[in-house]
Amino acid sequence: MKKTAGWGFWGTVVILGGCMLALSGCIRIPLNRAEEAAVEEEIVIETEPEPIRIEAETEPEPEPEEEIPEGMVRSYLTGEVISEEQGRRRPLAIMMSNDKESLPQYGINRAGVVYEAPVEGTMNRYMSIIEDYDDLERIGSVRSCRTYYVYFAREFDAIYAHYGQSTFAKPYLKYIDNINGIEGTGGTAYFRSSDRKAPHNAYASYEGIQKAIEALGYSQEYDEDYVGHYQFADLGEEAELGGGDVQDAYKVEIGYRYNSPWFEYSEEDGLYYRYQYGEAHEGSEGQIAVKNLIIQFCPASYYATTAYRNINVQGEHYGYFVTGGQAESISWEKEEEFGITRYFDSNGEEIVLNNGKTWVCICTTNDMNADDITITGK
Repeated sequence: MKKTAGWGFWGTVVILGGCMLALSGCIRIPLNRAEEAAVEEEIVIETEPEPIRIEAETEPEPEPEEEIPEGMVRSYLTGEVISEEQGRRRPLAIMMSNDKESLPQYGINRAGVVYEAPVEGTMNRYMSIIEDYDDLERIGSVRSCRTYYVYFAREFDAIYAHYGQSTFAKPYLKYIDNINGIEGTGGTAYFRSSDRKAPHNAYASYEGIQKAIEALGYSQEYDEDYVGHYQFADLGEEAELGGGDVQDAYKVEIGYRYNSPWFEYSEEDGLYYRYQYGEAHEGSEGQIAVKNLIIQFCPASYYATTAYRNINVQGEHYGYFVTGGQAESISWEKEEEFGITRYFDSNGEEIVLNNGKTWVCICTTNDMNADDITITGK
């Protein structure tokens, strides 16, 4: 009897312990299929995690695409919307005189980009890069080529128009499609006017330029690899200067000794109006005004004992970017010989231009420095 009673007690303990182990997962007590399914279903329901929606909540809204009417494109020169016929045709980069005897320059108001640089001594000359010249019967007066202008024209995949060249520039003309007024069929592009004295009376016309392009066999389509030169603000937006040294810029004096030019900012239209020789700089279609101003300092010297400038537009150096009533210090670099010059703010970001025309002043470091640039506020 004692054995039976003792076994009953310990048997109960063993059974209860086994049940507890089974419940704790150490020993699995077999269940029928219906019971297993019920348990598994219950477990799935209890342990299923809540869906995570972090990715959906943090995904940025796509920016709306710019609406450009059919048959129109954004200009590589200005960022503005123009006809596809003009905007995807290689522009004309044409040399222009700045001697007083040659004024006004015809067609310069149409230029999307103008380069101004010294050529001999303190004398300056322009290269006007123009898309919209189809109705122009007189462009110029046209002057001769200098080495560095070949590089500038190449940056825009332009057809380069000039009337002669310096001895030092001639070897570089083989690197660009050019229309030379003193050689071969290029002369069909130009004519001499009777209201100016030589050498300030050589002019081009749209009709003459087209005839020369056809005779020389030049393509007027951009190179398939060309994607444009500048970065422009979105349509309808204004560019913001990103450097750490932004200052007001309502008047900008360049410091060229020959023509003493300056630019004045107008809040009404956001343009910089140009002055030189003590008065408004008038082109054939009114006072010249631009949206952006780039001042680019370049190392320079002279060719041998001549007065011809030897300006180095390769490598890297410093300058200023001016737009929207403000200015900032920038750096520039040109890594490849015929590559594009890039401009960067003090944070190392490429500058963004406002949509509109741009004037580039090339300043030579052998006789100019940052002190020659005067930038003042209101």
